[in-house]
Amino acid sequence: MAELAAGDDNDVLLEMEAHAEELGFPIIGRLCGRLLEVMARSVGARRIFELGSGFGYSAYWWARATGRTGEIHLTDTDPGNEAKALDYLRRAGLDQPVTYHVADALEALSATPGEFDIVYCDVDKEGYPGAWEAGRSRVRVGGLYICDNMLWSGRVIDPGGEASSEAIDATNRAIASDEAWRSTIVPTRDGVVVALRIE
Repeated sequence: MAELAAGDDNDVLLEMEAHAEELGFPIIGRLCGRLLEVMARSVGARRIFELGSGFGYSAYWWARATGRTGEIHLTDTDPGNEAKALDYLRRAGLDQPVTYHVADALEALSATPGEFDIVYCDVDKEGYPGAWEAGRSRVRVGGLYICDNMLWSGRVIDPGGEASSEAIDATNRAIASDEAWRSTIVPTRDGVVVALRIE
């Protein structure tokens, strides 16, 4: 299925993907990237906050959606990832709307005022319940909360006491049962929750 996104090839994207493969770094990949871009475009997103950003692969797709009038906030505690992300995005011509917070993701969200069109979560899995609680109130009505790895290779079906699986399962249930939201799990790659705030 990856060939469906082959038209997105460019030198910077290929370099980012090669870097991830070299490091064994878990990026979202082309099809999931396309999903993020389409979701952002569908709600006219101009202000996005990402919880957990690595070296900026998913930010590449957000920035394609928001354009130069957007405002994208990235988070990671590693200043090396900040340098890589800003370099990649600059060379792709997508750096202007990006602010990178070298900080704990939830602390950075708390310190950044205002509502967002999208809050995206890809932090350590045991932090997913806390990320949902922090992020849900920061999304405008009509905006999206999006979270990666929500199928967790099927392990959420029977978490069996494993901490990451339990955290993801609890987050899935919390999002699905929240009456202010309508949500679905898109089974692309490892499962992506897309939740729309309706009130």
